[in-house]
Amino acid sequence: MEYVYAAMLLHSAGKEINEEAMHAVLNAAGIKPDESQIKAVISALKGVDIDKVISEAQVASVAQAPQAQAQAENKKESAPKEEKKAPEEAAAGLSSLFG
Repeated sequence: MEYVYAAMLLHSAGKEINEEAMHAVLNAAGIKPDESQIKAVISALKGVDIDKVISEAQVASVAQAPQAQAQAENKKESAPKEEKKAPEEAAAGLSSLFG
């Protein structure tokens, strides 16, 4: 995950996401860089419009927020309700235990 964070930091700073820059960011954070991880992240990001992906993710999360809130409210409403028994009914149940 640190490698993705490093790439995002470079992107937000307007820097090119390359091996040298990734090494610098990871070293500055006190993380020993793994060359294969760096290459994998750089390779995965080739041809990706990061700004577009971020804006799509923001739109999706905003669109899902009301749906998640509605689901949470439905769970509250559908929670089983305890039925309260009159003291007489409770006592009648206890008397059946003792015969």
